[in-house]
Amino acid sequence: MINIVVDKLNNNKVEIVEVKGSGHPDTLCDVLTEECSKRLSRYYLKNFGKVLHHNLDKALIVAGKAVPEFNAGKIIEPMKIIIAGRAVTKVGNVLVPIEKIIRNAVEDVMQKFNAPYELEIQVKEGAQNLKQVFKRAIAVANDTSIGVAFYPLTPLEKMVKNTAELISSENFRKKFQGVGYDVKVMGVREGKNVSMTIALAFVSKHIKNMHHYRELKHEIKTYIENLHNVSVHINTLDSYDKIENLYITVTGLSAENGDDGQAGRGNRYNGLITPNRAMSIESYAGKNINHPGKIYQVMAQKIAEDLVKKANSKCVEVMLMTEIGKPLTEPYVVSIKAENIDLRKIKEVVEQGFKDFKKLQKANLL
Repeated sequence: MINIVVDKLNNNKVEIVEVKGSGHPDTLCDVLTEECSKRLSRYYLKNFGKVLHHNLDKALIVAGKAVPEFNAGKIIEPMKIIIAGRAVTKVGNVLVPIEKIIRNAVEDVMQKFNAPYELEIQVKEGAQNLKQVFKRAIAVANDTSIGVAFYPLTPLEKMVKNTAELISSENFRKKFQGVGYDVKVMGVREGKNVSMTIALAFVSKHIKNMHHYRELKHEIKTYIENLHNVSVHINTLDSYDKIENLYITVTGLSAENGDDGQAGRGNRYNGLITPNRAMSIESYAGKNINHPGKIYQVMAQKIAEDLVKKANSKCVEVMLMTEIGKPLTEPYVVSIKAENIDLRKIKEVVEQGFKDFKKLQKANLL
């Protein structure tokens, strides 16, 4: 029987929240592009006195091939990571070592996963008109884009995010040896009834046999259910007839065998995927600090949090929009949806946020 829930607009009788954990291939793509952008930005700043034009926000993970076995397993073909984008590759006679910067960044990010990979880099020189943006005296937008944020989180949003972070933690993997880094948590609230569905990769060398797998999965399910007092379902595709029908991997990453990843398909800036809330499909990861698709996400989040903390608003949604070529400190529109509206305090918070704009940009390079 199909479970159909009919509701009025904006009533949210049903709430759905998703988080992709640190080892999910989409999350990996975002983390890789962001780390590459930050390192390149710091190189520009150190060697040329300012951040130059670049966008390294395109990444793809092409899954490899692996054969997991109880107490064993092997990689047949490594995953392939592709980083693509545009950047200033030469300043005067000085060549920017972009490939070296990207390779070092990818190596450092991937080190903890202990998973083999191949790396392809496709970064070309950016468009001339976009490079001119960074030569202006004040920071201007190098794209027409938006930033969206909300605050505070609902109980379900907090629970799903906390659960994904818990499972991704070193302490959790020590407590439940055999758990991998790749996790996805989907939370659903129907009225007062809450459940979570979790996709969790297990590492084959730590799993003795079918019974051990089922036992460990049950222990984790019970642990999380007791922690949150909700119904939990783990690896619902499992069929216990053979190892090929279980979510068991060699490395703890689904990208080793059949699950590709792409930048921009994962969590939003606040670490969540929230279809019940206002959010942008613009990916913040890998963009330069003058790209409103990045810095306006950060600014919108700061304004939303400050409005709750300083303007006594219970719940806030913020949308910022600007046009390419316009000063970033002068957005085309700032849209605020809030409870307990105090126009004077809202104006103070928004104006102060944009006064601190340069500080926010610098902080985003760390």
